[in-house]
Amino acid sequence: MVLSRLLPRPLADSAFLRVYVWLALALVLTFVLALSTFALVDKVRHDHYREQLAEAPMTLLSLQLAALPLSRRDAWLARKSEQLSMTLSLHDRRNYPLNFFQRTSLESGRTLVDEVDEAEGQGWKLFRQLPGETWMLRAELKSLSEQQLLGLARQLGEWLAEVDGEARLERLERLKSPVIQAQLTDTPPEDLPPTQIARLRDTEVVIQLLPQRWAMTLYLRLPAAGGGIQWVEVGPLAAFEPMSLSLSLSLLVAMLGVLAGIIYMIVRGVESRMARLEQAATRIACGHLNTRVKVESGDFLGRVGMAFNGMASQVQALLRAQQEMIRAVSHELRTPVARIRFAVQMVEDMTDSGPVRRQLSGIDGDIEELDGLIDEILTYAKLGNDHAQGVLQEAELVDCRDLADNVVEALAPLHAKLSLQVTPGPSVEVVADPRYLQRALQNLVANACRHAAGQVRLTLSDDGQVARLDVEDDGPGVPVAEREEIFKPFARLDDSRTRRSGGYGLGLSIVHKVMLWHGGSVMVDDSSRLGGARFSLLLPLKQAGVTPA
Repeated sequence: MVLSRLLPRPLADSAFLRVYVWLALALVLTFVLALSTFALVDKVRHDHYREQLAEAPMTLLSLQLAALPLSRRDAWLARKSEQLSMTLSLHDRRNYPLNFFQRTSLESGRTLVDEVDEAEGQGWKLFRQLPGETWMLRAELKSLSEQQLLGLARQLGEWLAEVDGEARLERLERLKSPVIQAQLTDTPPEDLPPTQIARLRDTEVVIQLLPQRWAMTLYLRLPAAGGGIQWVEVGPLAAFEPMSLSLSLSLLVAMLGVLAGIIYMIVRGVESRMARLEQAATRIACGHLNTRVKVESGDFLGRVGMAFNGMASQVQALLRAQQEMIRAVSHELRTPVARIRFAVQMVEDMTDSGPVRRQLSGIDGDIEELDGLIDEILTYAKLGNDHAQGVLQEAELVDCRDLADNVVEALAPLHAKLSLQVTPGPSVEVVADPRYLQRALQNLVANACRHAAGQVRLTLSDDGQVARLDVEDDGPGVPVAEREEIFKPFARLDDSRTRRSGGYGLGLSIVHKVMLWHGGSVMVDDSSRLGGARFSLLLPLKQAGVTPA
């Protein structure tokens, strides 16, 4: 990132300091943007105010000038320039250096206001195109003084005095603008002092100041038809008002919205990186040990990502080494176990002594248990190896009722004194690895047979989303405090349920791991029907029992 190259190394390596720097830059940027916006809006409003203020006098002068023939215009401009203390000149719009927007403004009948170049001093240049002509009137003045206002008012009086009646009203209407309002009345102003009323009777122009409104109004007297008198009221002419509070608040809210958006994008970047780290940790917890975090920078979060990747690699290597060691040891144990069994059989063939044969039979049973333990260890290691990514390679549609019947049929001859039953009901189908699912169910049934007093019952059901396989027995049950511990490898409970029945402590761990990689779970509680333990396999139906790759 550009910021990483601009900041010193300690700052570039700290994600939180970078966030604070970004926030500080955002605040400064918002402040500068707010000031610039306020200044720009105020300038646009001020320019618009000047155009509206210059509209009426420039319209008056251009109408008077347009009514004169070309031969008299130069003299009229010179005389009015002296009277109004401003420079008036006439130019052909086609040959005057104007840009596109200025030409468009003039052609639309608007008054153009421009500042005088610094080399020429201070002041304003006003432009107005004569109606129906390509000529335009140019007025240049340094400032607007009281003398100029009085001169413009006298000019208005002379122009209105040329006509009477409706024509006078039409002329006055043409001079109106949003800033300057003018009206004719037949009664003298009531709020003027007597001295100003007397000056009006002497046909002088009177200016009334309105301090409370920062404005002023001009009054002049005109003769009317039939020897009457009319009064012209121009104004009030209000001074330029700065930006209103409501507009300022609106701009401030807009700036705060921009700042909020910038802060959101900054925090969102940090949050998205943390979310990717969380997703990677979740995938590893689900068994996807090859998951790694993409490291994009060397800041704090980047270092966390690198440490996370190193931890994941080390965990994956340790698990792989552990599984390889367990598998190698288990395979190596099969050879001496086979030799011992062969030697026991040879000794058994060489003697007819009853006590010796009984001892040999016990040794053979121990060898059988050791062989079974090796098989359990290999199965447990194979589950950790083949499904290290949480993917079942041989998933297919499995009828759980057929699976339960097969398990009962295989184990019933080994437990002739027990009653093994599958509760009648509809078929329940799931998508699973049939070999491992049968192994899990067989481990549960075998565990129930070891602890049952006389009955073991299998029940299958589903609620439209989850398939449930319950294995119940009438044994002593599992204490509530130990119901999570029994699913850990080599867990053996120090009670009558385990000590009198043997076992290696791996069968239920294998069940738990098989269900984990099927996207399901195994749980244990009390059997309400038989009084012993009830182990339940829960398999999701909708996601087909397979954890996605």
